[in-house]
Amino acid sequence: MGTTATTTAPSAADLMESVAAVGAAYFQDFAAAAGRHGLSSSQAKALKAVQEPVPMRALAGRLGCDASNVTGIVDRLEALGLAHREAAAGDRRVKIVGITDRGREVLDLVRADMVRTRDAFASLAPEQRTALQQLCDHVLPLLAERQA
Repeated sequence: MGTTATTTAPSAADLMESVAAVGAAYFQDFAAAAGRHGLSSSQAKALKAVQEPVPMRALAGRLGCDASNVTGIVDRLEALGLAHREAAAGDRRVKIVGITDRGREVLDLVRADMVRTRDAFASLAPEQRTALQQLCDHVLPLLAERQA
């Protein structure tokens, strides 16, 4: 007589807590790696957000902060030679921010320095990584379409 284990699927609230914990651990690792390369987490996050040039206001939206805060972040990135800002062709009042080659190098160094995160994901079997990627690919668009 074998026993069959029945498992109850986690609730949406349980999943939200788990994903939040993974996200928090990821961002702690990210912030620590950024710090080791002379950046605040906001500056490193801004570099990630300007892989393709974007208007300052759009960057503020991506960072979830006020447009006035973005000015200081971009000022520092420009001073470090990691980002550049230029006037938009159609409206010189709009400033476009992009990453420099040096900024890409530093961002790559930050990512490479996130050993704890990389090791955690590398510990998953290939089929687990594939399943996790598929779940993220499913959930992220749903979250993005519900943003205000």
